[in-house]
Amino acid sequence: MRLLLFGPPGVGKGTQAKLLSEDYHIPHISTGDLLRAAADKRTELGKRAKAIMEAGQLVPDDVMNGIVREALSSKKVASGFLLDGFPRTLPQAKALAKIFGDLKIVKYWVLNLSLDDEEIIRRLGNRVVCRKEGRIFSMEEDGVTFASPCPVCGGELYQRDDDKPDTVRKRLQVYAVQTAPVIEFYRGAGVVVDVDGANSIDVVHREIRLLLGDLDTR
Repeated sequence: MRLLLFGPPGVGKGTQAKLLSEDYHIPHISTGDLLRAAADKRTELGKRAKAIMEAGQLVPDDVMNGIVREALSSKKVASGFLLDGFPRTLPQAKALAKIFGDLKIVKYWVLNLSLDDEEIIRRLGNRVVCRKEGRIFSMEEDGVTFASPCPVCGGELYQRDDDKPDTVRKRLQVYAVQTAPVIEFYRGAGVVVDVDGANSIDVVHREIRLLLGDLDTR
């Protein structure tokens, strides 16, 4: 099973990625983890990426493409993978197509999770984080407020700037501009699987499994 995972912030990608990784016994490859691992291993690409990140700059495509190529060439992904956070732009998607061609990766699916913008803003607006341990809670589902202590450790709860409505709207605009051409690129290849992210975690997960099961019989 080879999967590329797409979806706007707040749609539940991280949760579904963890579940799918466990279901299919495949590694969840996120770009953030890839960059940290490359930096820790001190590969040539890793050293370049680390210097760029420490300077507060975005890692350029040639470095990111090389790091992704290295990851997909590893024996760890021989039975499949779930790639999350790459490609973000059309040039990256075209570079990944070349990587797939070079590595003889033919069969793969693009999971495209979607959710109404206003629902995303509402969901993220309900999210609070434990300042001490980083656990995430929903004010709506977990019955906490900004004034509540963390239900687990008693630490302070707060709302991240990234989850505030104005910031979320900007993040959604950037995602739409960058990602729409990428989704259309894959839609043209006939590999996009559209998933409605409006339902509960369990329902969305079950729908993904059913859709992938149907596709796997082709």
